[in-house]
Amino acid sequence: MASADIALARRPAVYRLPILGAIAREWAEGDADFPLYLILALVSVWGLAIVTWGLPALYLPAVVASPLMIVVLVAISRG
Repeated sequence: MASADIALARRPAVYRLPILGAIAREWAEGDADFPLYLILALVSVWGLAIVTWGLPALYLPAVVASPLMIVVLVAISRG
């Protein structure tokens, strides 16, 4: 029992998160084709959202990404 606790303690903290942990574990230790499958799954979910909710689902990722792009541009300009 104690050795199992030590093995769990050595794993990164992100591995213990419900959804992101499975993705991170598969990305690090899994199949080489996993990034392709992940991108295809995310595009499929985005397509289903567009079919379900229409144009707001198409525009919202760009609206959410714009502050992130401002932060990236500031980080690039600072060197």
